Amino acid sequence: MSRAKRPGYRCTECGWEAAKWVGRCGECQAWGSVVEAGAEPQGRTGPGPVSSPAVPIGQVPVEDSRARTSGIPELDRVLGGGVVPGAALLLAGEPGVGKSTLLLEVASRTAATGLRVLYVTGEESASQVRLRADRTRAVHDELFLAAETDLGALLSHVDQVRPQLLVVDSVQTIGAADVDGVPGGVTQVKEVAAALVRVAKTRGIATMIVGHVTKDGSIAGPRVLEHLVDVVLHFEGERSSRLRMVRAVKNRFGPVDEIGCFDLSAEGIVAVTDPTGLFVARHHEPVPGTCVSVVLEGRRPILAEVQALVTPSAAERPRRTTSGLDGSRVAMLVAVLQQRSRIRLHTHDVFASTVGGVRISDPAADLAGAIAVASAWKQRDIPTDLVAIGELGLAGELRRVRDTPQRLAEAARLGFRGAVVPAESHRDAGRVRTVDGLKVVGVPDIEAALRVLDLGVQDSTPMFTVHRTEPGRPALGVV
Repeated sequence: MSRAKRPGYRCTECGWEAAKWVGRCGECQAWGSVVEAGAEPQGRTGPGPVSSPAVPIGQVPVEDSRARTSGIPELDRVLGGGVVPGAALLLAGEPGVGKSTLLLEVASRTAATGLRVLYVTGEESASQVRLRADRTRAVHDELFLAAETDLGALLSHVDQVRPQLLVVDSVQTIGAADVDGVPGGVTQVKEVAAALVRVAKTRGIATMIVGHVTKDGSIAGPRVLEHLVDVVLHFEGERSSRLRMVRAVKNRFGPVDEIGCFDLSAEGIVAVTDPTGLFVARHHEPVPGTCVSVVLEGRRPILAEVQALVTPSAAERPRRTTSGLDGSRVAMLVAVLQQRSRIRLHTHDVFASTVGGVRISDPAADLAGAIAVASAWKQRDIPTDLVAIGELGLAGELRRVRDTPQRLAEAARLGFRGAVVPAESHRDAGRVRTVDGLKVVGVPDIEAALRVLDLGVQDSTPMFTVHRTEPGRPALGVV
């Protein structure tokens, strides 16, 4: 007699198969995603009925998929114009960052326009949400509220209310009765998310889903959750600060890497339409180790200040501590300064951070970071109304970055009077030109940039100096 084939195990994330159960997938390294594989159907699938006939793409109507405003301009900016009917949106963030407050504000603004909204909460009771709505003045007749943790009950509420906007808070608290596992598990999250997306597409309901994150900041649950939805937003913010930022990491209807800024308080959440000045510390006097750069978040130029502190180290391995900056990028800047500019930092601890809790990933801030570290090492001030823009290479060269005119215009709008940027050609190196009222100096490499600011190892004639026009007010001087 032939031995019966034992059922295998398969990863729900990537499809990796194994003969026995393991806690971690050997292919995608996901924990808890290996489950017993069911019996696979034999034979081929034949043709079946279609939901709608195929038509030329030019004849497909687009009027029903026009984006409508969410009532919050900053969120519309991130979404690429507004909320698209039938779209599924996932908003993820750490506990207490303000996800529920933001979506309740979106629900109230949408209900104020006359559209019907259904807000389903699985984490709080209806009375608790009502208290927050009273505090933020989000009570409207077209805003319906239900507290449910069962998927079937949620779909019944959708049939009864027939909303144009559905908010589910959160997907990890909703469970399907006919699916194995507990709410929040891999199988449950996949089934609930698939059902919500299916309802959104078939009925044209814009659906906003709240998602939890793990301790490393990634979205909790299976990776397929991010593939099912149309838009993935990350809600970021420090607990010690009222500033919150929404960042788009996936958007089928608009740009990605766009950010929106909000101010979270006891009265609710308010959009910050001009957040540029929030990430720059205005010093009464020049302070060594500070430099301002202009970074792009999506299409928005934002001024961000990089601060550095260099102290002698008694340890065998000096510390390289960062906050708001990529640690490996800062380590590279320190190595380039030591090798190309002869700034000896192998016996010093280097601390680098940003102002306001902003996270900088734009390489255009490399030059500002290198200048801040060199200024802190030499204990020499640099002008407070100067910006530095440029990407630093391992050979010490400065590379041009995109949208430099737009960055310079933003710096000029906020009152800065000087800029150090990569030179466009060898003939332009060291030349001073005026752009939008800024005195712009192009430099070919980091050593030339430090000489311009009198931060080099060898004595040189600086091009930018610090002088005072009034007591306690530093100003920029051009030699």
